[in-house]
Amino acid sequence: MEPIKIAIDGPAGAGKSTIAQELAKRLKYTYIDTGAMYRGITYEVIKRGIDINDQTAIIELAKKININFVKGDLYIDDVLIKSEIRSNDVSQRVSYIARIPEIREIMVNAQRKIAINQNVVMDGRDIGTNVLVDAQLKLFLTATVEERSRRRYQELKEKSVITSLKEIEEDIKKRDKMDEERSCAPLVMAKDAIKIDTTEKTIEEIIQQIIYLLGERIN
Repeated sequence: MEPIKIAIDGPAGAGKSTIAQELAKRLKYTYIDTGAMYRGITYEVIKRGIDINDQTAIIELAKKININFVKGDLYIDDVLIKSEIRSNDVSQRVSYIARIPEIREIMVNAQRKIAINQNVVMDGRDIGTNVLVDAQLKLFLTATVEERSRRRYQELKEKSVITSLKEIEEDIKKRDKMDEERSCAPLVMAKDAIKIDTTEKTIEEIIQQIIYLLGERIN
């Protein structure tokens, strides 16, 4: 039987990772957080002191390091990476790195390879339009800028990261613009994707809606 692929796209803070992770758990599928892969490269760029504008050095780094997932956890060169990739420094720089065509090519090849022989739930910015164009179910999660900013603020506050709601809102608007306007695999909803506004929905409501939609597609 052909492996089931669920592609979840959407802007920052729309709930992609939370929903994808819980959905994979419920379905016993492999969860692949593609955003974490780009954040992982960004984290390594910052840690190694590489200039964010030095694309050649960034591409060479991406070719050398090994990014992998083990039971949903991100590993870079066999080192477990967790909250480090969620820092504000990484969040402010990841869109600059993700828009480099060569970086996206390296990451997309790795992502497709992961999905070849197993059922997956994969979330990111261009999964339905570029990475898994043959996915049986494509979703586009969205929410208002205000709600996405509030969620991010709460997340950082719980991790004792000091920032302001206004600063986060401006950062999200900037990231949206960069993601939507980049020349390589911009953030757009796939023509055959289903849009879900998560602003006023609970996680359980969204999960149940997706499971229902999946049943319609594969049964």
